Amino acid sequence: GTAALIWNEIIREKVTNFIMNQSKEQRILNFVVQNAVRGDPRSVVDTIDQYCSQKEWAMNVGNEKGLILDKTVEEVNPSAALELGSYCGYSAVRIARLLKAGARLLTVEFNPEFAAIARQMIEFAGVQDKVKLLEGPSQEIIPQLKKKYEVDTLDFVFLDHWKDRYTPDTILLQECNLLRKGSVLLADNVIFPGAPDFLTYVRESPHFQCTNYPSHLEYMQVEDAMEKAVFLG
Repeated sequence: GTAALIWNEIIREKVTNFIMNQSKEQRILNFVVQNAVRGDPRSVVDTIDQYCSQKEWAMNVGNEKGLILDKTVEEVNPSAALELGSYCGYSAVRIARLLKAGARLLTVEFNPEFAAIARQMIEFAGVQDKVKLLEGPSQEIIPQLKKKYEVDTLDFVFLDHWKDRYTPDTILLQECNLLRKGSVLLADNVIFPGAPDFLTYVRESPHFQCTNYPSHLEYMQVEDAMEKAVFLG
């Protein structure tokens, strides 16, 4: 069922990439530039959702889980936020539009092609003053956050990168003293494709208080969930 659906999407994408000589991510950006309102982050988010629900599936957080993300960001009202996994810049734009004046989001992307698309998406949405994109592996960037990027502690962290990095990067955030009492971690895709070791780690740790938000995989009726872990110090 699910695997077949996604496999079909992958094959269709590869064929389209070959014919059009561009990536799906480039097509998403082009669609936004042609159809969204420049400088309007909500319009950019809605236009990406429209493209990905009607034309080509993509691994953005999507609208259903996006509402959980919005609610969490609004509750935390962060001054300093971190996103692991920028992809096309969808969730960076989504988070940035909710940030108060003077707040900033650092978003980390390992893939240089995705980083280039995300940069353009962030700029088009007009949120480049609030968002700084850091290109490279999360395990190298996290230890540099305090000195190089002048982060004291993080109020909010959104994990949406490689699922096998969720646990080691959470441990790294703790070891680097980047979390304070009340810092909130929100992890996407904890059911599909799944991050079972992360769930075990945060749920069994005395340092975190967890809440699970059942939902669906972006743009599909496949069960997924987000996990919120509040750092207790």
